[in-house]
Amino acid sequence: MISNKPSAGKPADLVNEGLIAGQKIAKISVITLLSIGVAEIIMGQISGSVVATADGIDSLSDAMISFIVLIGLRIAHRPADRKFPFGYHKVESFAALIAAIGMIGIGIFIFYHSFEALVDPKEIKQPILTMVVLAAAGGISLHRAFQMNSIANKYNLLSLKTDAKNSIKDGSASVIGFFSVLIASQFGFLQMDAIGGMIIAGYIFSVSYISLKQSSLILVDSWQNPKLTDMVKRIVEEKFKEENIKVKSVLLRPAGALAEAEVHLEIDGNKRLADVELLLVMIEMSIRSQIPAIARISSIPHSHPQQKQEQMTRKFGGIFGDRKNQPGSVAHK
Repeated sequence: MISNKPSAGKPADLVNEGLIAGQKIAKISVITLLSIGVAEIIMGQISGSVVATADGIDSLSDAMISFIVLIGLRIAHRPADRKFPFGYHKVESFAALIAAIGMIGIGIFIFYHSFEALVDPKEIKQPILTMVVLAAAGGISLHRAFQMNSIANKYNLLSLKTDAKNSIKDGSASVIGFFSVLIASQFGFLQMDAIGGMIIAGYIFSVSYISLKQSSLILVDSWQNPKLTDMVKRIVEEKFKEENIKVKSVLLRPAGALAEAEVHLEIDGNKRLADVELLLVMIEMSIRSQIPAIARISSIPHSHPQQKQEQMTRKFGGIFGDRKNQPGSVAHK
């Protein structure tokens, strides 16, 4: 979600910087995961280990997901145009949604084959070499995941956060695979190899559920940070206290890594239009200076309720008053 901590910098610059950094780490992620996946699948076929093969398939699927995220970040980097006047930032959230759906499919596949192995367990060949491969895969995946997570949190990129969680899951799955092979080979509990694969599948389901929920909420414009809403209200009412401005409502919606705001304000209705326009510009600058994550701000002025009632009375009262004095009215008769 969008952070409610004030920070400096232009929102567009921060997002562009984040998208470029995200693309670089996503490229590295695709290459690393492909290499790990191929190595684990080969080792799984040689040793007959279900968990090693499952972890290899998981790594290849993660490489595919990282590739989807990479494409999403590249598209999100495009400037606004006629087709997408508000920009392409939500493509990044859509990429996270596709990645989460892909993870669910892979989890079902791994769980099914692990269950088959549980029913008919087999002895693992080359267990030491299999554990070495799984340990190396886990270490590399976790190192890359923490790098990715750091960039994702810095720039608030949901698709990259999804990929980082996926990578942490991938590294943890390799660790689970290591201990599953250890128990199956050294303690004779052959079913542990299949159980390890099922645990990995369960882990995939949990991560994909969280990512699916977050990306879906963003795509349907659900706002989950009430603190930021209160902060916008506080900034306006405290800084422009002398102007007797009251914040009627603050409507926020997420747009990828950024947010868009619609602020309804109660302002003195006797002010000149030029003064109101200048005031609205100052309000928007004040909000953006303290919360750069809000890229687009629409300030909508309204007259104070009492002034509005007075204006309505003067306007419509005059009309009805004139009608009373016209020939044929009840008062004339």
